[in-house]
Amino acid sequence: MDISISEDLKKLIPDFKIGFIQYKGIEVGTSPQMVKGRLQLFQESIFFDLEEKNVTDVASIKEWREIFKKTGKDPNRYRHSAEALFRRVKKQNYLQPINSSIDLNNFFSLQYGIPIGSYDSSQLEGKINIRIGEADEYYNGLNGRSNSLEHLIISEDVKGPFGSPFVDSDRAPVQLTTNAAIQTVYLQPSISKDTAEKMVESLKNMFVQIHGGEARFSIVE
Repeated sequence: MDISISEDLKKLIPDFKIGFIQYKGIEVGTSPQMVKGRLQLFQESIFFDLEEKNVTDVASIKEWREIFKKTGKDPNRYRHSAEALFRRVKKQNYLQPINSSIDLNNFFSLQYGIPIGSYDSSQLEGKINIRIGEADEYYNGLNGRSNSLEHLIISEDVKGPFGSPFVDSDRAPVQLTTNAAIQTVYLQPSISKDTAEKMVESLKNMFVQIHGGEARFSIVE
């Protein structure tokens, strides 16, 4: 499965980059206690860190807010998914375990302060393109609403848009029946490719440790 970034997006944000991971032969289930415990302890640590500052003071959160501004999406109305997680933690509305895939996504999203999307490969078709959404584009999201994609960075396959750093569509979520998946890691443009590779490889290795199977990753620029 190939992935590319549109020329319009590259021109607007020259250093834009995506981590792309493909998994095969995985088994999604209840998170092991190790993951549950680390997720809980990490949220508590973030809560204490945020007592002395605002969520928008976190460098990675701030950088992704600026990306939304550059594409024309108001970050005060449309908060990227990592910021939404941080705001929950600041209110002590801690994330509860859902399944092993979602829990790991949330853990790494909190660790790096960036949006991460996971999708069932069986629900996707053809090449994936990352671009900026246009007027009159919508999809039904995992938030239970119809979401406008105008000015939003989106992922699309031949069937149409299915994901974004704001909220994913309800078309291809990873579920307990998923045995092949992809992850898109919405990296900070400011980090080096070497740092990006270490981050994405760390996520890939832990995902395989928990879910089995095999995986490969790339940094797409």
